[in-house]
Amino acid sequence: MNLWPGVRLRVTEGWDEDGHHSEESLHYEGRAVDITTSDRDRNKYAMLARLAVEAGFDWVYYESKGHVHCSVKSEHSIAAKTGGCFPGRALVTMKDGSHRQIRDLRAGDLVLASEGSDGTGDLIYSEVLTFLDRRPITQKHFYVIRTEDGASVSLTAAHLLFIRVGNCSNRGEPKPGAVRTIFASDAQVGQCLLLGKLRKRFSQITHVGVREDQGLYAPLTAHGTVVVNDVLTSCYAAVNRQRLAHWAFAPLRLLYSWTGPDQVLKNGLHWYSQVLIGLGKLLLESELFHPLALEATER
Repeated sequence: MNLWPGVRLRVTEGWDEDGHHSEESLHYEGRAVDITTSDRDRNKYAMLARLAVEAGFDWVYYESKGHVHCSVKSEHSIAAKTGGCFPGRALVTMKDGSHRQIRDLRAGDLVLASEGSDGTGDLIYSEVLTFLDRRPITQKHFYVIRTEDGASVSLTAAHLLFIRVGNCSNRGEPKPGAVRTIFASDAQVGQCLLLGKLRKRFSQITHVGVREDQGLYAPLTAHGTVVVNDVLTSCYAAVNRQRLAHWAFAPLRLLYSWTGPDQVLKNGLHWYSQVLIGLGKLLLESELFHPLALEATER
C-alpha cells in the first residue's frame, strides 16, 4: 500500500473450471492462484513474487510474462514431497548405445550406470528392476542443472547427485572419498558434477534453474545408479547417504534377483519406498533427510 498507492492484487485464475491444467494440478484443489497487480505493470511482478513468499506460499514461480504462479503444498500427497524422479522425456543410454526416453523403459532393460553404488567404479550396464516412483501424467517442477560440457539433467528436489569433493582440476577416474552426494535442490554453480558418457569425468555446473515438466519416473537398477542425459545420478532420494540408501534397498533388490524384474509396473510410489519413509523417520537423524521428505513424514 505504501510502495504502490492505489494498486491492488489481481487474481487471474484460482480454481480451474475450464480444464486447462494437468489432472493433478493444485488449481483443482483450491491450492493455487495466478496473480498480477491491478495495473498489470510487469515491472512490479518480481516484487509481487517476493511478497507472495513473505505471505506464506510454499511455491512461487514467475511462470510467464503475464502472471506469477503461487501455490501451497498438497497435504495428502506424501509422494509429492518425498519422490526423487526424472521427467518422462529424460534420456537413458541402452546397451546397444542408443538412447531411450525414461518413460519407455521396462523392467529387465539394461541401462548405463556405475559399478560402484557410491559413484566410483567403471561404467557398466545395469538391469532395471522396477520403478520406485512412476506417475506418467503428473506435472512437476524440476531442478534443471547444466554443466560447462553441455550436459543438462532435470530432477526433483530430493533426488541425489554425485559431485566432486574439491575443485574440477582432476578429471581422472573418481576415487573413493573423492565423490559425495547432494540433493538436486542444493546444487550450485561452480560445483563439479560427475558425468558418465563413454567415461566418467567431472564438469563444472554453470546453471541451476527450475521448470515444469510432465511425468515422474524413478527407475531402480541393480547397482543403485543410472546415467541420465549423460549425468551419473543415484536411483535414490530423500536421505543424503547413498551407501545407506543402497543398503536399505538391498532386500528389494534381492527379492527381484530371485523372482526376476518386476513385470507388473504400477503407477505411484512403490510400497517399499513408503515403508522406508516411515522407518527412516524413526531410526535416522533428521539432518539426513531432505526438508520436504522430513515434512512429509511428520504429517
